[in-house]
Amino acid sequence: MLTNSKRLAEETLVEIQRILEILPTKETARTSWEDYGEVILCDTYDEMLTVANDIASEYVQVMTDRNVWFLENMHSYGTLFLGPRTNLANGDKVIGTNHTLPTKKAGRYKSGIWVGKFLKTHSYQCVTTDESAAEIGAYGSRLCLLERFVGYAEQCNLRVRRYGGKNVPYGTAAE
Repeated sequence: MLTNSKRLAEETLVEIQRILEILPTKETARTSWEDYGEVILCDTYDEMLTVANDIASEYVQVMTDRNVWFLENMHSYGTLFLGPRTNLANGDKVIGTNHTLPTKKAGRYKSGIWVGKFLKTHSYQCVTTDESAAEIGAYGSRLCLLERFVGYAEQCNLRVRRYGGKNVPYGTAAE
C-alpha cells in the first residue's frame, strides 16, 4: 500500500492484523503479508507514482482524488482498479480482461495475457530513400559499435558507403 496519509497507514496496519486473525486462511495470509506486504508512506502523489511504477505490482487499486491522473501516468503494473467501487475480486471474476498478469516487477516490460497474445502477427521495415538509408545507417553504426557489434556496424556502414557516399573504414563508427 502506498499512501501520503500517516493516519491511513497506521489504521491500515491495525486492520491488517485484525483480518489476519479472522481469515480461515490466516496462516497462508500471514506468511504472504510478512513476505510481501508493505505500507509505504510517501510525501506526495508524484512520489507515490514513482514508487508504484518501480514496484510494478500485479494488481493496483487506486483510490484517490486523482484516479484519472494515476491512470494516465502509471506505466508499470499488471492491471489497474480505479476508485472505491472497483476491486480485485470483481476484476478477476466478473469484469476483468484476464487473470494472467505479470508478477515480480515484470509489469515494467510486459502486460497480461490477452487474446492478442495468441494471434500471429508480423512486422516489417522498408527504408525507401538513399538519404534515409545513409542517415539510419550512421546512427546504427554508432550504436552497434558502442555495444562492440562490429558485424552489425558493418551492415550499417555498408549503407552509409553505398547510399551516403562516405568512406567509413571497416570497424569504425560512421559520422
